[in-house]
Amino acid sequence: MTKENRNLGVVAAMPQEIAPVLARIKGYAKGNIDGRNLYRFPVNGSCVYLIESGMGPAQAAAATRALIRHAQPDAILNFGFGGAVLPGLEVGELVLADRVFRLDQGIIGELPQPDSALAALIQDYCAKVGLQLRRGGFITACGIRNKGEMASRLGGSTALPLLEMETAAVLEQAQAAGIPLVSVRGVSDAADEELGFTIEEFCDANLNLNPWRVAWTISKRPWLIPQLVRLAGNSRRAGKRLALAVELALQALTRQT
Repeated sequence: MTKENRNLGVVAAMPQEIAPVLARIKGYAKGNIDGRNLYRFPVNGSCVYLIESGMGPAQAAAATRALIRHAQPDAILNFGFGGAVLPGLEVGELVLADRVFRLDQGIIGELPQPDSALAALIQDYCAKVGLQLRRGGFITACGIRNKGEMASRLGGSTALPLLEMETAAVLEQAQAAGIPLVSVRGVSDAADEELGFTIEEFCDANLNLNPWRVAWTISKRPWLIPQLVRLAGNSRRAGKRLALAVELALQALTRQT
């Protein structure tokens, strides 16, 4: 298949992750598939389909299946934010997954690795314009976890671990369909920032952000406000650099022969 008729799939969870990417795209069409936002745009003669999955493994898996069914992509790029587990990563740094783990009912299991050739392609392409992407292990959980506890459990078994909520689910669906996947994340909170809330306090049963739950939680625990303000700023910073990495990744993937 030539690059002119290649389809690429992209999966990201939240509007806050997607908006900076769309701001860099000139001309996209917005649609809907299975109740999820779907954005379509050309890159170097290829067609890119970006689906907004929603948060958490279940949402990510369902969205990836819908994307595969609709777009039949030749490769999938997953991107989003992540929290550093160990010192060594600062807010705004970018990490490519070379290992992916799933945390399920307290047990950490490793999935088959993402596509190493695509990761190397993107890392090299970004390096040419001075954008550093580091390699690390992504740990997919169904909610926010204590980083200190996670660090002790990992025991240094993977470099630069990041906590997040979707990659393993996306990877599992892609590999089941025989589609290569690469995942990149921007660090939104450093290892020394333990989050003072749970995802369930802010979301409904399907992990959709609920403004009423957010307001209720803050009213009961106003000391969360400084942390939320800081996290919002960190996410904006990480989002800008992540959007550049996604743009460059799509250029690299669509320029393959």
